[in-house]
Amino acid sequence: MITIIEANSKKLLNDYVKFPFSLYKNHPYWVPPLISDELETFNKEENPAFDNAEAYFYLAYKENKIIGRIAAIINWEEVNNQQKRKVRFGWWDVIDDIEVTKALLEKVYELGRKNNLEYVEGPMGFSNLDKVGVLTEGFDRLGSMITWYNYPYYKDHLEQLGYVREKEYFESVFSFSNVNPDTFMKASELIQKRYELKTITFTNTKDILPYVDKMFDLFNTSYEKLASFVAVSERQKAYFKKKYIPFVNPEYILFVMDKNDKMVAFSIVMPGFSEALQKANGRLFPFGFYHLLQAKKHSKEVLFYLIGIDPEYQNKGVTALIFREYYRVFKEKGITQCNRTPELEENNAIHNLWKNFNSVVDRRRRTYRIDL
Repeated sequence: MITIIEANSKKLLNDYVKFPFSLYKNHPYWVPPLISDELETFNKEENPAFDNAEAYFYLAYKENKIIGRIAAIINWEEVNNQQKRKVRFGWWDVIDDIEVTKALLEKVYELGRKNNLEYVEGPMGFSNLDKVGVLTEGFDRLGSMITWYNYPYYKDHLEQLGYVREKEYFESVFSFSNVNPDTFMKASELIQKRYELKTITFTNTKDILPYVDKMFDLFNTSYEKLASFVAVSERQKAYFKKKYIPFVNPEYILFVMDKNDKMVAFSIVMPGFSEALQKANGRLFPFGFYHLLQAKKHSKEVLFYLIGIDPEYQNKGVTALIFREYYRVFKEKGITQCNRTPELEENNAIHNLWKNFNSVVDRRRRTYRIDL
């Protein structure tokens, strides 16, 4: 007998966040989130995503034991302004029992039907800066702090229940030692002179903060044409500024400005936190903070988190300036491996950036859809 209960109290939300820790206990490739970070994400008072979205969190039980979880989400900005009559599901974890998946998804269908929505898509979060997709290839690769890991049967459950592929993403990796700087060093000088551009780099986090709102404005402009995009609001800018910027080495954030000091490109790279998060096992104290700090200072891997380019400059080689600066920084820090975050299959502008880097696709993931 499967029982579904809404996680609508502090204790139940704690249980909701901690369920994957038992499901993936001692798993070599699962990267635990920070428990406090997850709880803040689900807090309607803290997370500005709830300004334009509603979400309900459910736990599945059998014989008083938790055997699954799911979030049912409506992003009203997407429904009302983009006319995408979609209910989302996310933060979905489950034992290998399709009946449990079926029972959890029924709660998503209920929310969709109640609001006269037309289809379901997931797994995905509230917005584009949340995690996305079921892992379909690369189960033997260590995950990252910005992706979900899952067992292979997740995909099987959805497909057996009639879901079809909606969006495809892939993640790639390349060795820093194989990067040939000639491909961007000469080009960067020419492009910088031709368009009268300059790069702004940092050594102190506080110096970055005055630029962050402009960066998110450019993020909205540069990604708005993608099918899945929902713009970042003013409150979300402040929230993400507090949540993500302190995690990043200031040397890993850079901006490209034109002669009028208008931002035309930005890039954020994150240190490789995966192994540190495994050691922390969800907790900052007593030792989690130390492991993360050590990774921030000494990790030999980096993760290309976000690159945004003004549409006016997207085919003008501006990324040569970005790669030139990162090449210098990565060489100083002894970086050995560069990872790319999930990139939408249709985002050709991003794929073209990497054509000279000998990247290898090492993980694939997708969202699935079913009509209501």
